[in-house]
Parts: sequence; C-alpha cells; structure tokens
Amino acid sequence: QLQAYGGGWVQAGGSLRLACTASGLTFNMSAMGWFRQAPGREREFVSAINWNGDSTHYRDTVKGRFTISRDNAKNTLYLQMNSLEPEETAVYYCAARRIPVPFFASNGYDYWGKGTQVTVSS
Repeated sequence: QLQAYGGGWVQAGGSLRLACTASGLTFNMSAMGWFRQAPGREREFVSAINWNGDSTHYRDTVKGRFTISRDNAKNTLYLQMNSLEPEETAVYYCAARRIPVPFFASNGYDYWGKGTQVTVSS
C-alpha cells in the first residue's frame, strides 16, 4: 500500500528527493512519516506531517536540511534531503497512520512501505 522510491547513491553534501505513493488507504486523512534504519541500528524517526501538510516535524539533526511535504491529489509523500551526510546512509521508510495527527515513534504507524536505500559517500 506504500511504495517508497527515489533513493540512491550520493556524495556527502548532495541531495536526494524521496517519494512515497499510497494506495488502499484514505491518504488525505492520514498523517505520514519518514523513518530510517542503518545497518545494526534501530529504526529512527526522521520527519512527520499531518493530514493537510500544515504541521511538520523533524528530528533535530535534519532540521534545516530536510523538507517533508505531501500532495494529497496524487496520494504522494515527499522528503527533500539536502546536505546529506555519510551517517545518514540507511534504508528510508515511509509510514502512514490511520489518523491525521503525526507521531514520532514507529509504533504509532499502521502501514509501512518496503523502504528505499540511501547511500551517502564521504
């Protein structure tokens, strides 16, 4: 129901734009989030957005560099990532909640995509 794409390889300081398309859920009533998981580490919150996009949240280390957005007409969530750092190499996942209010922990989300790999080289 969720498909993330747009990952790839980029040098440190570079940019990537992730997208996540949703189907089979009421996208415009769902809060959405991005999480990431590096090898050997726990999945961590990256960013979240409420149902209409007027409330966004970020983990401290990505503030000012990442931008989350959504297009409800296209059932699509985005994550613009700028000034990427090697430590941000991970599989990035999009997730959806059944309710419109965002949440910062993975256990608050009901649907998950398969993830897209982001590799940042130094």
